[in-house]
Amino acid sequence: MLKRLKIKFVIVIMSIVTLFFGASFGIVMHLTKQNIERESIQMMNAMQFRPPFSPQQQRKPNDIPDNIRLPFFTVTVSEDGSFKAVGSDYYDLTDDKMLSTLMDFVRSSDKQVGMIPEYDLRYMKSARDVPESVVFADISSEKAMIRGLIRNFIITGLIGYAVFFVISLLLAKWATKPVEKTWNEQKQFIADASHELKTPITVIMTNAEMLSDKSYTQSDREGFTKNILSTTKRMRGLVESLLELARLDNNRTAMIKEIIDYSKLINNCLLPFEPLFYENDMELSSDIDEGIRVEGDKDKLRQVVTILLDNALKYCDKEQPVTVKLRRQSAHCLLSVSGKGSPLSKADCENIFKRFYRVDPSRNDGHSYGLGLSIAESIISEHGGRIWAESENGYNTFWVSLAEK
Repeated sequence: MLKRLKIKFVIVIMSIVTLFFGASFGIVMHLTKQNIERESIQMMNAMQFRPPFSPQQQRKPNDIPDNIRLPFFTVTVSEDGSFKAVGSDYYDLTDDKMLSTLMDFVRSSDKQVGMIPEYDLRYMKSARDVPESVVFADISSEKAMIRGLIRNFIITGLIGYAVFFVISLLLAKWATKPVEKTWNEQKQFIADASHELKTPITVIMTNAEMLSDKSYTQSDREGFTKNILSTTKRMRGLVESLLELARLDNNRTAMIKEIIDYSKLINNCLLPFEPLFYENDMELSSDIDEGIRVEGDKDKLRQVVTILLDNALKYCDKEQPVTVKLRRQSAHCLLSVSGKGSPLSKADCENIFKRFYRVDPSRNDGHSYGLGLSIAESIISEHGGRIWAESENGYNTFWVSLAEK
């Protein structure tokens, strides 16, 4: 999928480059041809209005004014019908047959200014009827200039195509990098979820098979039933966590925002955890500033505090107390849950909020699936806040920052 996406991205960029080069080439060619033709006609027009030369004033073929840059000549029809041609020595002006052919073509045309492709000439009829006069200008240099321009455009276009192709490959790689990251995370998420579900399913199937075996005693069967029920409950917890993450990712959870007493909410969350810490020979202390208010969903913010306290209960050492603090800081408030435990590396502090991530997989007790902190991060992000972890001197601290109201 990612490969096809990159190919489409490159095709789109190269299509845009093609349209750009084509439009640029067309505009430049059109303007260049117009300018060359206009200059040629202006020169011919200047020659047309020059007074006719008397035999004493007849110019030599190479006697061309400085402002006339193209090969040209003028054919004048005398009273006896003969042709007189003066101008550049670029053509053989003594060839009466050629001059007659040119004049016949001009006379047969209704255009004041036109082209004679066979001779690469542009003509302009004189505005005067007597004597009949026609100015001719060579356009072979114009054609050569256009051909040179086309050649340069082709060379430049090929080089530009190669450069833009390389750039488009780099842009495609850069643009699809977030998609690739999300795709890989999604595949990893599916693999991890499958792995987490595989174990309890195996346990359930094994116990169900033993339950159907009549050789086991009634007491054994009751044990198998209890195992199935307990494993099913753990599976339900995992599925509910997965559904919660899916709803948070799709913003499908209804969030009821209200101004809540954040200090009171945290104190209420601490109450049910105090006996749990006591049963585990752990100390839970708190230092909560009163009267701190935030805007958000009360149930979701309570879920975040519960996740942090539950993690502290599972992973903090018993020798030192777990400390919960809430402080004001400018327009924000900072919640911290800190306790002594296995030091977290810098990478762990960043990855710990990823789904199914565990710092020490061997410590998995079957009740934790590595989804709690991911859910907490999604909730805090939904509230416009920030959650992060720090580890210093053996103490791991989780911080939550929210805007105070």
